[in-house]
Amino acid sequence: MSIKVGDKLPDATFMEMTADGPQPCTTADVFGGKTIALFAVPGAYTPTCSARHLPGYVDHLDDLKGKGVDEVVCTSVNDVFVMGAWGKSSGADGKVRMLADGNGTFAKAIGLELDGSGFGMGQRSQRYSMIVKDGVVSELNVEQGGEFKVSSADYMLGQL
Repeated sequence: MSIKVGDKLPDATFMEMTADGPQPCTTADVFGGKTIALFAVPGAYTPTCSARHLPGYVDHLDDLKGKGVDEVVCTSVNDVFVMGAWGKSSGADGKVRMLADGNGTFAKAIGLELDGSGFGMGQRSQRYSMIVKDGVVSELNVEQGGEFKVSSADYMLGQL
């Protein structure tokens, strides 16, 4: 069963690339006491994720913050080195917080995992976005199949 509006995010640990190298951070560290625009992608550097999903949040960062978002966070079932490199190469570094869910434990804990083994990708995260206020989901937008509509930054702006 997947997470729903009104649910508290489960305890989980992500990895984040910092100036001091990879560092763990928990859901409490990331989401506690803040309004977070969270979006997840099936894979860093994949076509839709790189061409549209991440750039949309980078482009609309100021708009999101103007509507009360404290921080924009991207997560994917990729390792911390890939997430760090993707943030740098995409222009998201310092704008969107790139969190690695390397083993997919967060995706599984919220019931939004995806079996991408048919594409040689193994277990991944579904494409989704959510607004999280002090660790509680206030909006949840899960894409169907290979779509990219409701998890976009534009769609989220309409929810704020």
